[in-house]
Amino acid sequence: MRMYDIIEKKRDGRELTDAEIGFFVDGYTAGRIPDYQASALLMAIYLQGMTPEETRLLTMHMMNSGDVVDLSDIPGATVDKHSTGGVGDKTSLAVVPMLAAMDPSHTFVAKMTGRGLGHTGGTVDKLESIPGFNTALSQDAFIDCVREHGAAIIGQTGNLVPADKLIYALRDVTATVSSIPLIASSIMSKKLAAGSSCILLDVKVGSGAFMKTVPEAVELAQAMVAIGEGMGRRVKALVTNMDRPLGHAIGNALEVAEVIDALHGRGPADLQHEVILIASDLLELTGRFTHEEAKARAERVIADGSAFNAFKEIVAAQGGDTRVLDDPTLLPGAALSRTLTAPQDGFVAHIDTEAVGIASAELGAGRLTKEDDIDHGAGITLLKNYGDEVIAGEPVAILYANDPEKLAIGTKRLTSAYTYSSERPAAEPLLYATVTRDGIVYA
Repeated sequence: MRMYDIIEKKRDGRELTDAEIGFFVDGYTAGRIPDYQASALLMAIYLQGMTPEETRLLTMHMMNSGDVVDLSDIPGATVDKHSTGGVGDKTSLAVVPMLAAMDPSHTFVAKMTGRGLGHTGGTVDKLESIPGFNTALSQDAFIDCVREHGAAIIGQTGNLVPADKLIYALRDVTATVSSIPLIASSIMSKKLAAGSSCILLDVKVGSGAFMKTVPEAVELAQAMVAIGEGMGRRVKALVTNMDRPLGHAIGNALEVAEVIDALHGRGPADLQHEVILIASDLLELTGRFTHEEAKARAERVIADGSAFNAFKEIVAAQGGDTRVLDDPTLLPGAALSRTLTAPQDGFVAHIDTEAVGIASAELGAGRLTKEDDIDHGAGITLLKNYGDEVIAGEPVAILYANDPEKLAIGTKRLTSAYTYSSERPAAEPLLYATVTRDGIVYA
């Protein structure tokens, strides 16, 4: 078999076989196929697309290119969630302990997650703002923690889907990132390799998301659901709004503090809505409860404090200092702050959510390059979000940093992210659509 023939076949729009896709993935991962040939195939896929079966096979071979986590020793349903990335999206930090409390001894959350890059934050970075929290457990310690405490959250292991790391790096420099089959196989290969039997996908859409339109996001959701279901997992996708930041807090320690509020039932309305929605749908996927029963359990574990107690138990099990959960003022902070004010009376007509995320990164809360260090105390608190009424001179946001130059740069970026109007903008839904193996239901 020759790589030349595979490139030519896909260039001409023909369907690749299991053997041909395996030859490419295995060969490129092992270093036998050079970058220039892999780049040519990726561009052919970008231009010609892939059938659902090709996309499933690509995902399968990528998944099997490295370690595959075996969760079969865990005595119950194993669940996982994935967000395609957004600004202020801290739902995993709340949903994981909620699930552990909603169905103890029967539903377990084995979550592998990543770090942030660019305008989107990473769950690992947020957790590491809790002093002592260990996101680098060995695989055995990870599974033991899940079994004993109902959940654990760690960073992705070094040999989990190595093919994806190599292929993604190549896509990033060859203008082939925005291809539905390549995005879907990248995400699902990691989720499937992580071993859970039930997967909830939160596909973000809008100015702060990778997918900018609802039709694009629905297409990606359909592709990922088809892959997962085709490989024997229960998968559901929610298409949710990222035309506005989620919640008020953007930045690592700030977001942990907001999650603590959410687990006490006093978080921002949009965050409370989304964590209950995700937790309910994920529990329903296990087949143990109806949607109404699952939602009632999600609401109850917040009301009775058991979700917050589960969060403390998970943090303690992974070496974190639980004192900061009872007193969030002990979380990392910032020496400097600046308040952004409204320039006019009216309403917040639009927020360039990607720009808000970049501003947070510029303050030190995120990475603009992979080598950047994270300042866990830096970030933004939004006092006014999309559609809120403002008065000239009224505070709309507070920026936090530990470097005056970064504070000045972030303030300039955040100022440009806000657009104001004399008229109240139309309300936007938080949920656009739900995608399952049975089809699409628009909200």
